[in-house]
Amino acid sequence: MEKVVMGAATTNEKELIDWINQLEDQAMLQNLKMLKEETEGKDWWDEISDAEKAGIDRGLDDSKSGRTTPHQEVRKSYEEWL
Repeated sequence: MEKVVMGAATTNEKELIDWINQLEDQAMLQNLKMLKEETEGKDWWDEISDAEKAGIDRGLDDSKSGRTTPHQEVRKSYEEWL
């Protein structure tokens, strides 16, 4: 029999599912149901502003063009505050 190892996300999801399954607070269940209905079929990209989209696109362009600074260099610059 194959042993299945659960990752952190799977463990968190299981804990959340277990919590919801044991939940008796009807108001909380109703709030969760409304949250689910509000978010179904939505993409966060459609929810952000044009300025935010442009900023993300600029960042992606910078990355593709090599206009980035490696994490270790940035960390070294800020070592005294970390």
